[in-house]
Amino acid sequence: MLAFKFEIMAISFSIKKTLSNDGSFKELMNMKRSMIIYVVSCLKRMMFSSLVCYCVSSCLSIKDITYFQPINQTRDEVITNIRTLYTPIIKSGDILSITVSSMDKDDREIFNPLPPTVFQQAQIGGFIVLQPIKGFSVDSVGKIVFPQVGEMKVAGLTTQEVEKKLTDQLHQFVLSPTVSVQIANYIISVLGEVARPAQYVISNNRITLPEALALAGDLTIYGNRKNVLIVREIEGERIFSRIDLTNRNLFRSPYYYLHAGDLIYVEPTKGKLTATDRTYQMAPIVISSLSLLLLIISSLIK
Repeated sequence: MLAFKFEIMAISFSIKKTLSNDGSFKELMNMKRSMIIYVVSCLKRMMFSSLVCYCVSSCLSIKDITYFQPINQTRDEVITNIRTLYTPIIKSGDILSITVSSMDKDDREIFNPLPPTVFQQAQIGGFIVLQPIKGFSVDSVGKIVFPQVGEMKVAGLTTQEVEKKLTDQLHQFVLSPTVSVQIANYIISVLGEVARPAQYVISNNRITLPEALALAGDLTIYGNRKNVLIVREIEGERIFSRIDLTNRNLFRSPYYYLHAGDLIYVEPTKGKLTATDRTYQMAPIVISSLSLLLLIISSLIK
């Protein structure tokens, strides 16, 4: 770049010398034309070389972005020993959405004091925000307080077991009761290189890792599919595990089904870091090119 500037200055000096020696108009125009052609060709070479470096440094292979790749590409594969359906266990801190159905309208009003839980997420200012969650909170000893029934131990049970337990206890108050129980604050968090990073409420209390990533709009082209981090809390301990989305062994992983409170983090690839660096590296080149153009214009005017 410095040599390029000296070359421009030398050509400008020649033009000025020609003018001082009363050079012909044709000779002067030829020198100006040569200077412009030289500058344009140099700028083209610089921009092209920068663009090539930018593209080569940020390119990805098809194996880096293809999900669930088989070991043998020539035949179909049947995956055995897949994970069984995950059934969530209620624990302290959960919020239960409980609905009691009955033929009697008065019974419905008594045993459904809270409005039905609506699993919604609002979009405010471009951000996904969780709506307030209402329900029966499981206290520190694993109990809830339900109308007429009073305190009831629910921690350590599934939602189906709580439904049966509540139905048995409500028979003395309600004619043919039907009970529905869901975990209202079944939330997962998705961060990093995805289209819509946010917290998501899972209304049916069951979701897989691919489904969660699809819910977040899939990974960006810069998301590292081979090293997705899942953070899970089990009995007061946080477990950090890495998952390779390009490998079909994902379907055998204990992290295929997500638990309430799981955090998914998709880290960026080196390609994004390189692309960002290249952007900052190209900025001085563009600025220098513009300064050279201004130098040429000023030289021609003078």
